Amino acid sequence: MFMNDVHQQALGFLVSQTTYIEPLVYRIKYPELNYADFVPIDHAAGEWAKSYTFYSVDQYGKAEWITANTTDIPLADFTRGKHEAAIEMGGIAYRYNLEELGQAMMIPGLNLTTERANAARRASEEMIHNSMMYGDTPKGWLGLINLTGPDVINVTTTWPAQIALGTAAAVNFITSDVNNAISNIWVSSLGIEFADTVLLPMSAMTLLAITQLPNTTMNLLSWLKANNIYTETTGRPLTIMAVRGLDTAGASGNGRMIVYRKDPEALKAHVPMPLRFFPAYQKTAFVYEVPAMFRFSALGLRLPKTMRYIDGIV
Repeated sequence: MFMNDVHQQALGFLVSQTTYIEPLVYRIKYPELNYADFVPIDHAAGEWAKSYTFYSVDQYGKAEWITANTTDIPLADFTRGKHEAAIEMGGIAYRYNLEELGQAMMIPGLNLTTERANAARRASEEMIHNSMMYGDTPKGWLGLINLTGPDVINVTTTWPAQIALGTAAAVNFITSDVNNAISNIWVSSLGIEFADTVLLPMSAMTLLAITQLPNTTMNLLSWLKANNIYTETTGRPLTIMAVRGLDTAGASGNGRMIVYRKDPEALKAHVPMPLRFFPAYQKTAFVYEVPAMFRFSALGLRLPKTMRYIDGIV
């Protein structure tokens, strides 16, 4: 029995030494952190700035009929508003010990320090992304999908229900929903503001992509990109993107569409210090840590009238 155990151990050792180790490291995939696709980001502030300030200016005055003897002439003037918001600091670190470094050198394709630094970078970007898109409860921040400034428009029928009634009618219905939201901004601002971006729940984007128009090779998404008031008026393409979280972002927990002008003048966030690693320091006898910090602000909607929320599309 003893000899059998020895043989089993020897065989196990032999197998472990002759096993082929694949050079490719299989990494678990995570959702893309693409907040910069939706929110203009400003890196211009000083890295250690505690806050940022911007000013808004408005003009007023109305001309009236006067005579040569008038002593009371109506005045024109302007008002200036000052707005200040905080820039906060986030942190992340990674650690390693001497034993791990030695063992990591035995695994082909694995760089222990690089892998952990990449994990730290992912963690920082995830925090910024979630804050920009969904807000941050501890800080009292709101994100792109749940701001309080934009007007909310509720549709009468969901897009899936409309498509179920017939594709031809659904094309007109869905196109009208999008065009009405864009024109609502344009008309209410007297032609000054024009939304150029539409954000959709993932289920709504899927619906547009899989719904084929009768007797054509065009789907509803392609039709909407070609037949909207923004493109018809400006000649520029309307940006349509899907966003995680919009399927339940509506006030009643339903799907929310966002229509807005993606421009730093209308909304932006400050990231004056992207992730920065600092020198490693000795934590214990054989353990070292590499700290990192990053600094950013909440999303700021400067011109609320440039954005609309449309609830109930799914």
